[in-house]
Amino acid sequence: MEATHRLTKQEPMSRPISFTLPLVLAITMALGPLSIDAYLPAFPAMAQDLGVPIDDIARSLSIYIFGLALGQLVGGPLSDRLGRPAVMYSGLAIFIVACVGIALTDSLPLLLALRALQAFGGGWIMVLIPALVRDRVKGREAAKLFSMIGLIMVVAPGVAPSVGSALLAVGGWHAIFAFLALYALGVVLLQWRVVLRSVSSAGTRHSDNLLARYRFVLGTRAALPFIALQAFGFSVMMLFITHSSFIYQQHYGQSESVFALLFGANIVMMLVANLINRALLNRFSSRQILMTCLTIQFVGTLVLCALAWTEASVWLFLPAMMMTIGAQGAVVPNSQACYMEHFEQHGGTAASLLGTCQFGLAGTLSALSTLLPETLPAVVVAMAGCSLVCMSVIVLGLKPRLPGLRNART
Repeated sequence: MEATHRLTKQEPMSRPISFTLPLVLAITMALGPLSIDAYLPAFPAMAQDLGVPIDDIARSLSIYIFGLALGQLVGGPLSDRLGRPAVMYSGLAIFIVACVGIALTDSLPLLLALRALQAFGGGWIMVLIPALVRDRVKGREAAKLFSMIGLIMVVAPGVAPSVGSALLAVGGWHAIFAFLALYALGVVLLQWRVVLRSVSSAGTRHSDNLLARYRFVLGTRAALPFIALQAFGFSVMMLFITHSSFIYQQHYGQSESVFALLFGANIVMMLVANLINRALLNRFSSRQILMTCLTIQFVGTLVLCALAWTEASVWLFLPAMMMTIGAQGAVVPNSQACYMEHFEQHGGTAASLLGTCQFGLAGTLSALSTLLPETLPAVVVAMAGCSLVCMSVIVLGLKPRLPGLRNART
């Protein structure tokens, strides 16, 4: 408690943040989960329409994740150099053009290429959210703002499969990407009206060399464990998303509509975790909450492994998956806050490295997981492996520094 008291006293006063700002940042960030989750129910229809195996359609998801990683690798430093508005508007333009192209195509190679382009623009958009937050607040206030953004945008992956199912029924899978284009167009207007009008269009001039920026970020050793925690924690969820259609629609034989409900149950738990996180931040540090939630996630993956091997029913499997994925509702805002706290300068480059590692690793593991036998035990063991890495980082990288917590700023 003394440590918590000292933490509060050390943190500088931050400007009041209206609800409108996190709302628009969350709506913008939601482009990511919407682009990933909205077309999941359409996998069988897309495979049939394009005359390809469903694994080829699933590959478009891995391509999208890789594209997000590459886009963030480029977009973050560009925003430090050229300013946040230029990169945000450019990323949205690329995203919209790619969505329109996908909505008009019936070719698998072109679809995959356009998904990569869509993700590249999406990476520019997503990498700016933590940078824009870090430009305004720090420490515990940053964790609260990240949590507020997460609270709002957690709805997106929950409703995305249902939206995708509705659009699929009305206009086919092409309609899903037309919707994403219109959504992104709305984001342009909201960003211009609420966020970017008060943001300087000029970039920074210190350390203009790209390699120098990344050397500075990589040289901040205290921040590096949080990259690993966010990347492997996110990979747990990404492995589930990649194989969610197989798990619920093929393995457990559920319909498209029931799949959307089962998928959404995980998001409900993420929402609950996010709400609890906001309350806990008044008493505990982001670091403490982060370690606790990752431990809960690890326990959840172990339970999933036991249920998969005993061939338990979907109604026993679902709560364990909700526990595992729901923990992400508190993992992401706290890992971002702990990490970004170290970068008063080069915030865009720092966010770029975090996003690139997160989506690059998740994309790689997601792609490799498609080479595994298409069985439930194989999927949950892969998830447990990623969670085990997080626990190792906590024990080896964070726990030894707990005695110095009272001097931490997060």
